[in-house]
Amino acid sequence: MNAIEQASAHGRQLISAASTLADLRAVESEAFGKRSRLAAMTAELRELGPQERRQLGQELQQARAALEELYNRRAEELSRRDALRRAEAERLDLTEEAWRFASTGSPLAGALEQPVPRGHLHLVTQVRQELEDIFLSMGFEVAEGPEVEDDWHNFEALNMPPHHPARGMFDTFYLKAGQSESVVLRTHTSPVQVRLMESRRPPIYAVAPGRCFRRDTPDATHLPVFHQLEALVVDEGISMSHLAGALDAFTDAFFGPGRRARLRPSFFPFTEPSAEFDVTCWVCGGEGCRTCSGSGWVELGGCGMVDPAVFEAVGVDPERYSGFAWGLGIDRLAAARTSLGDIRELLDNDIRFLTQF
Repeated sequence: MNAIEQASAHGRQLISAASTLADLRAVESEAFGKRSRLAAMTAELRELGPQERRQLGQELQQARAALEELYNRRAEELSRRDALRRAEAERLDLTEEAWRFASTGSPLAGALEQPVPRGHLHLVTQVRQELEDIFLSMGFEVAEGPEVEDDWHNFEALNMPPHHPARGMFDTFYLKAGQSESVVLRTHTSPVQVRLMESRRPPIYAVAPGRCFRRDTPDATHLPVFHQLEALVVDEGISMSHLAGALDAFTDAFFGPGRRARLRPSFFPFTEPSAEFDVTCWVCGGEGCRTCSGSGWVELGGCGMVDPAVFEAVGVDPERYSGFAWGLGIDRLAAARTSLGDIRELLDNDIRFLTQF
């Protein structure tokens, strides 16, 4: 045992004395490798009895493991030190050059004297975070899911089997993966709801924000890549009045007083009954304009009671549970909040526009 401790001490001394990575690598073999005292003692174990061999073998193994751990820590320390030295050696001091430009009337002088403006989150990201805060305060959780989905989660589980006419509502981007037309860029965030119901039992109160993709022609209110926020509530005794109340609470929290909202009958294969959720046009105030196509209203999304067929697809008992769901366009909400007439401006990267928010 005394010999093992002496060998360990010798190894620790070699490792600690190494001042560079090259020095450390050079002493590895002598500290705990093939040329170490520990290795020599390991070779002598065969001359001992079984009980003594087992006990000393464990002690040698522990000593070697301790030296390896010390070696790795020392290697990380020396690597960080070398990186700092290289960074310091490669650092460029531009102070003198900047002073020379400024003092000689160079065209760069004005730019050097101006402070560099700080960036900030994009308007859509700001609105998404605000929406998450609103729904968290209402008792919802925030859930996420993959942007690349299989056909079952994106369509079939939502009551849209192959060749169902409702699929014509979605201009879909299919990926060349798996069987033909079996993998898609998700057309809505509703697949997150399916995954939630697959992974847990009710009650469920959740919202799912994220990017969606459809082969839409960009116009004042549509984008091929857009952001959506889905909501799902599944519990006992949920009714359409709960849906209307939740949307009213959201409208008041997000838009404040003075903005009207309405539900009008519609159709979605995964909700029954279904409705469209509209708000007063933010450009004309309801008078009629290009943004609202003269109607005075702008659609923000669809909603309705979860169809029992969807519950059955994910193993939720429709006799016991009911629920509602909706999907709102985050980009449209950002446009509504800022009275933006054309939603495409969100993608123009015009610094004059972006710095206003």
